Amino acid sequence: MTDRQRSAETAVLAAPGVVVANDAAVNPQERDFRPPSWLSNPHVQSVYPSLPFRRPAVSWRCRRLAAASRPVLLDCGEGVRLLAHHATRERTGHAAASRVAVLLHGWEGSSDSLYVVSLGQYLLDRGFDVVRLNLRDHGGSHGLNPGIFHSCRIQEVVGAVKRIQETNPGRGLNLVGFSLGGNFFLRVAACAHAAGLELEHVVAVCPVMDPAHTLVRLEDGWPVYRRYFVWKWHRSLRQKQAAWPQLYDLSEVREMDNLTDMTEHLACRYGGYPSLAEYLHGYAVTGDTLAGIRHPTRIITAADDPIIPAADLDRIARPRALTVTRTARGGHCGYYDAGRGGTWIEREIFATLTGK
Repeated sequence: MTDRQRSAETAVLAAPGVVVANDAAVNPQERDFRPPSWLSNPHVQSVYPSLPFRRPAVSWRCRRLAAASRPVLLDCGEGVRLLAHHATRERTGHAAASRVAVLLHGWEGSSDSLYVVSLGQYLLDRGFDVVRLNLRDHGGSHGLNPGIFHSCRIQEVVGAVKRIQETNPGRGLNLVGFSLGGNFFLRVAACAHAAGLELEHVVAVCPVMDPAHTLVRLEDGWPVYRRYFVWKWHRSLRQKQAAWPQLYDLSEVREMDNLTDMTEHLACRYGGYPSLAEYLHGYAVTGDTLAGIRHPTRIITAADDPIIPAADLDRIARPRALTVTRTARGGHCGYYDAGRGGTWIEREIFATLTGK
């Protein structure tokens, strides 16, 4: 990161409260996130909500979502299939829902990530059918498609959303993505009109904006993040090789211990990209990438996010349909306030999708 970029980011971090653009419709009482003092640290916000010891309690609270969910293989076109889990209001004993929320996890997460499951239960309880979508090679789906995952595979995610729309005729379609999932859904929103998608709302929580900057943050920031993602990626690659032993020998990349070398190796050898820089640029949402957004779309991100530089917000297009909310705190996809009745981010997402 250059000195100029660091200066811009420092200015953002110093700004009090929320910096917003195209944001007149957002409830001002709910804009800023004010966690209790013991949760105010950005690393605590980023890590604590997903710690394994929380899973039993979250699973119990979200047992109705689990009982109402069924696995679905979505035909995304060109022979690609993605795995999703679909929960309906009817399976919980209620009338059929008129709206569907499609939730998409972050990199190396899944439809079973705690933040996805928790939000799914929150929305199911409040009138939505819920589809928890997995990216390729996530959520144990490594055997579905021979090609290896990379973040420029946007057309299959567009195809998955289109298939969900086709199988839910007459129901409002809403997309909510976290981190890399937010990046994917912003790109879906940008090409939705051309793809024949009709979306009610799109929400991206702490989306990756410039992948090159995010990679620098992961490599040079708190080492826990780099070690965590290297470990999860190694595990995923073992699963991919086990599913397609005739196609892959991933032993070389699994010996690497940093994300930059791993990304370059896989993007160039298996993704067909001539360089790491070209691959990372391929899924950036900076510049004019988001200019084509026509459906109501909201980005919610935190100035203290340790993974996504907040200064990258200044480099995205701002079509009229796009609303940006930048809170002072929240970490990376955290927004955990330890209260009852859902987390701050769950309440904000629901308010955005419903206007309540």
